[in-house]
Amino acid sequence: MSVSRPLPHDAARLHVTGAARYVDDIPVPQGTLHLAFGLSTVARGRITAMDLDPVRQAPGVVAVLTSEDLPFEADCSPSNHDEPLLAQGAVHYLGQPVFLVIATSHLAARRAARLGQVEIEAEPPVLTIEDALAAGARFEDGPRVYAKGDPSAGLARAPHRLSGCIHIGGQEHFYLEGQAALALPQDDGAMAVHSSTQHPTEIQHKVAHAIGRPMHAVRVETRRMGGGFGGKESQGNALAIACAVAARHTGRPCKMRYDRDDDMIVTGKRHDFRIDYDVGFDDAGRIAALTFTQYARCGWSMDLSLPVADRAMLHADNAYHLEHVSITSHRLRTSTQSATAFRGFGGPQGMMGIEKVMDHIAHARGLDPLAVRRANYYADHRSAPAETGNDSAPVTATPAEDNASRGGPVAPAKAPPAPPDGVQTTPYHQAVTDCVINALTDRLAAGCDYTARRAAIADWNAGQPVLKRGIALTPVKFGISFTLTHLNQAGALVHIYQDGSIHLNHGGTEMGQGLFQKVAQVAASRFGVPLEAVKITATDTGKVPNTSATAASSGSDLNGMAVQNACDELRERIRAHLAERFQTTDITFAGGKVRAGGEEITFAEAAASAYQARISLSATGFYKTPDIEWDRIRGQGRPFFYFAYGAACTEVVIDTLTGENRILRTDILHDAGASLNPAIDIGQIEGGYVQGAGWLTTEELVWDDKGALKTHAPSTYKIPACSDRPPVFNVALWDQPNPAQTIYRSKAVGEPPLMLGISAFMALSDAVAACGPAYGDLQAPATAEAVLAAVRRARA
Repeated sequence: MSVSRPLPHDAARLHVTGAARYVDDIPVPQGTLHLAFGLSTVARGRITAMDLDPVRQAPGVVAVLTSEDLPFEADCSPSNHDEPLLAQGAVHYLGQPVFLVIATSHLAARRAARLGQVEIEAEPPVLTIEDALAAGARFEDGPRVYAKGDPSAGLARAPHRLSGCIHIGGQEHFYLEGQAALALPQDDGAMAVHSSTQHPTEIQHKVAHAIGRPMHAVRVETRRMGGGFGGKESQGNALAIACAVAARHTGRPCKMRYDRDDDMIVTGKRHDFRIDYDVGFDDAGRIAALTFTQYARCGWSMDLSLPVADRAMLHADNAYHLEHVSITSHRLRTSTQSATAFRGFGGPQGMMGIEKVMDHIAHARGLDPLAVRRANYYADHRSAPAETGNDSAPVTATPAEDNASRGGPVAPAKAPPAPPDGVQTTPYHQAVTDCVINALTDRLAAGCDYTARRAAIADWNAGQPVLKRGIALTPVKFGISFTLTHLNQAGALVHIYQDGSIHLNHGGTEMGQGLFQKVAQVAASRFGVPLEAVKITATDTGKVPNTSATAASSGSDLNGMAVQNACDELRERIRAHLAERFQTTDITFAGGKVRAGGEEITFAEAAASAYQARISLSATGFYKTPDIEWDRIRGQGRPFFYFAYGAACTEVVIDTLTGENRILRTDILHDAGASLNPAIDIGQIEGGYVQGAGWLTTEELVWDDKGALKTHAPSTYKIPACSDRPPVFNVALWDQPNPAQTIYRSKAVGEPPLMLGISAFMALSDAVAACGPAYGDLQAPATAEAVLAAVRRARA
């Protein structure tokens, strides 16, 4: 079969040769116009006057639009209808689009946009979490609370108790390809849009609304993105809407892309968090009770902040069983860029809170932090995988698959039943029945020689007055599914041509993560043909409608199952035809051949035979994730179909005189289930770890007291470079299938690896602990300055 093979990315050769085509590479028709936004230079205030005549008179300018010139309401929000394309009387952050320039070239549009004279009566901006709390600036009437057990009583009777706080910085997505869109006017007012987006259907919906047409009049195509990381889930809306509105206004194709500075100034980031905690525990560090208060800085509009903050709450336990816990979440409005989706979608921030608690407890009790973590793990619990047709090869024509995986009717969703005796539950009352974190940790700790290395580091630190080393092994338990239940669905379209070649389309988008290759492997395996026989084409709302964003690590899970559904429908049609032709029910598809009893023909011959018999060789597929139900108001249910697990051990060294630090070695063992493509999954794990470590060490967002983002370019914002990778970097996959009935028993591997980077932060904290008796209380990001400050606190 094609699945489980370590095949290269389908566009790898195109990527490395520069031949891969992105939105900005699409040849445009003659007469295409180019757009740029005029941006607010004030973080908060009222617009009192605008003189745009200098803009209109600039070379190459064709038109200039303000909010009053828009023919229909143009809203960019994915959630709350609170993000007008252009400012309407007030500005809410420094960098907000105020007017739109339409010109004959990209450079002419950008130059002209700087000539606008916009008078703004400035108001004091609300910039920090503390500012927002003082101003009562929220997105909900009050905080949301999820709770289990009796944390107040548990804290009161705990043998030991401590409290603390961690500030967690945001993060710039820094995708290689910036935001870009191209709109092409069509007949009868319709619009074709090329967009660098993770959510073509949302672009379709928003563009249709902005030009006053139904969704069937807008077709959105996305062939590939040069990275997304959540930053293209909603942030591409503004460019696509602007291009469509301008194309409607001028009757000419319109294109827009942000330069890097504009991209960083205009678009949202990962949410900053402050997490306060109060924990009670016993002599072994086992938690008796815990309260968290999470404060999320959400920016000026709601965007996706509510589900991001929800997911932070849902991952406040990480891999630890908490019997008495309360999690309170405040979603705060500030005069900054609207924070948005970022890989992990709030989960990383939630996990950082509990990992900080484990670190603090270990220091307070003088224990090995890994021992404290182990003492609090969920118990391992392994359910035997049910038999299913996507587990075996060669593929037969009649797989035994459940009704839900084929898009058929399922029982109405309901709250999960009480867990069986001995099964532990999360703070939101979901039973944890697939835990492997104990066995996974045991294997990683043994494989990386954790115990001996920790002892050697202690000896080394005792003799080194300046350089100190640290080591940390931290776990990951990450829930897989959209917490907005209706998004857990996907569609696919599959054609078989009479020569046996296969055309495949689905609703997922390719942003470099290898989704297209994995789904092609699924299709090839269902038909038993070589991978070369399958062609995946650009994601297109005209082929597969009503798609969900490629997000929540759901791309392979949802789209792989939808493609399997379509392929199996086609295979069954061919099987029925061949059964009649050869008078046998013994039919298998494997090795590019179809065997019917004692006869053997090629798959191409089987397709041609079915075509000549007037058998339809086109099918749609559909999948909806079964057995999930979530009440976000009560904080109860089963929001996740399953959990993905992993663990990372990181060793670091710090310079106590400067705070400079380096990652020396990283060992990772990650649970990808029965991997669809081990090579791609290992690449995702490596990249996710480095991005997570970057978020927590070098990547620092800085705003001044006027709300201006000062770290808005590669010269001022430090993402990890090749030299920041660990010199020793060992990655392995946990070799057990997913007990949940996913596509070929694989597990999602998009977001979970990012949280392996937490081990780098905790290793730095461990190195700080070697500097003195006090708790260094390292804060994130652990820049050189933050490490130096923590060293001084440890020595105080």
